[in-house]
Amino acid sequence: MADITTDVLIIGTGPAGSSMAALLSTYGVENMVVNRYRWLANTPRAHITNQRTMEVLRDLGPDVEAEAYMHATEKELMGENVFCTSLAGEEIGRIRTWGNAPNSAAEHLLSSPCFMNDLPQTFMEPLLFKTACSRGTQARMSTEYLRHEQDGEGVTTTCLDRLTGKELAIRSKYLYGADGGNSLVAEHTGLDFEGQMGVAGSINLLFKADLSKYVAHRPSVLYWVLQPGSDVGGIGMGVVRMIRPWNEWLAIWGYDINEPEPEVTDEFAKKTIRGLVGDEDLEIDITSVSTWTVNNMYATTNSNGRVFCGGDATHRHPPSNGLGSNTSIQDSFNLAWKLAAVLNGTADPGLLESYQMERAPIAKQIVSRANQSIEEFGPIFGALGLLDSIDPVKMQANMDARCDDTDDAEKQRQAIADAIAFKKYEFDCHGVEMNQRYQSEAIVGDGSDEPEFAMDAELHYHPTTWPGARLPHAWLFDDKGGKASTLDLCGQGQFTILTGIGGDGWIEAARSVGEELKIDIVCHKIGPRQYWQDFTGDWARNREIRDSGIVLVRPDQHVGWRAEAASSDPATDLRRVLKSILAH
Repeated sequence: MADITTDVLIIGTGPAGSSMAALLSTYGVENMVVNRYRWLANTPRAHITNQRTMEVLRDLGPDVEAEAYMHATEKELMGENVFCTSLAGEEIGRIRTWGNAPNSAAEHLLSSPCFMNDLPQTFMEPLLFKTACSRGTQARMSTEYLRHEQDGEGVTTTCLDRLTGKELAIRSKYLYGADGGNSLVAEHTGLDFEGQMGVAGSINLLFKADLSKYVAHRPSVLYWVLQPGSDVGGIGMGVVRMIRPWNEWLAIWGYDINEPEPEVTDEFAKKTIRGLVGDEDLEIDITSVSTWTVNNMYATTNSNGRVFCGGDATHRHPPSNGLGSNTSIQDSFNLAWKLAAVLNGTADPGLLESYQMERAPIAKQIVSRANQSIEEFGPIFGALGLLDSIDPVKMQANMDARCDDTDDAEKQRQAIADAIAFKKYEFDCHGVEMNQRYQSEAIVGDGSDEPEFAMDAELHYHPTTWPGARLPHAWLFDDKGGKASTLDLCGQGQFTILTGIGGDGWIEAARSVGEELKIDIVCHKIGPRQYWQDFTGDWARNREIRDSGIVLVRPDQHVGWRAEAASSDPATDLRRVLKSILAH
């Protein structure tokens, strides 16, 4: 007999778990989230927050989005990644990052109503958790997942109450494992994985120190420090990461994964930090020390029956490109509305199969990209001459040679500049963040092929209403001086249709079919003398349909279907599409 019952049990309160809880509670779904620890993230961990994730927070409500911005370091201070010999030492080069290069800044503004920012997990996680609990989520801390069993009606999960030492049984209709890179839920569920865990080791040194005199004139999130001979393998690259400008920091240093995990003493930590900063007298307050491993593994299956996994449980990778918490939150955004639809009876359980079809390819994509970004430091090391020798003296001489007045030095300078500029594939990879395309039974094609674009799909966002793509952002205006993004008109747990003058048949069909299928379909007719008007023409340029056509948008703001123009029988067409999406 169960001690507790709920509709959805969520294991883990990180970005994936807390966002799932917040979304389900917003949709009116009973849920419980458990955490084996007594509180939330105690180290900053994930921090880069991209536009798509901010759109999810915006969908949760303007109060959630506003609080995120309030705690975040704004995009402008994320600045330019700097490569140097130490913060106080010689600068080798820098690259504009995170949408701060002029062309990239324009693209970011055109792509979304939201802004990139740096929001450490110590701020993001409490925001999502608070939102969930304030909207109805039941939360239990110091409650450790042990095992689960599922049957045709639900899942029985056994947890340990770490305060009393007693086991308790929680009965739920569905289970969501968001318990991180060493997920027991994923292991017990029998998910399939590809890749390798523990390909490299890193040490995190969280500290407080006033570094403003070294960084305020060149604001950045990441300062890459190259010191030949000072680390495993002889290259000697460490990272100084800004947590809060400019007095809270994280120093990251490597260790040999083939050796035992190092014991990091206070003396070692301070020596490492002072070496990276280049200030032997720096006053340091070390607040925490931890070790972690670089992983290269993704789940090819992320669900089994009534059990689903998301977040780091299904994509385990280094922090390159800042994709971790972003992808985790977006996993939950994809699944939450589907669980809600099945639980409230408007969709059949077959809809849930689309979660794996849609998100497993994303897991593979971002794990591959993050690990490739690590490899793309190689050309920088090579151009500096750090791969030609393991002798620190010779390595330093190779670096110094770039300053000579010779043809070889001129070629070296150009090679260094080109190698640093190429790191835009890690630090300004807008397409990877925004170009996700879904293909599943919950997407109905319109007979067209996915459009091809001239610009690099990893670097640049390609707006399209092709079914499976995220709805393009465009500002729309009302006659009272207000404006809203096309994304603001959609989401919030509901299906939406966007049409124009000549699309009245679609609106009438949405009312009748919605009543028949017991779903609310929000309708917006965009055009002259309508409530929403496209004064700039941006929506007309991006919609890829005629005024009388339709774009059907799912609750997760991805296009579920579109039709170029009016139909002779719009109700039949819309009924067919919605039944397909909802797995009827």
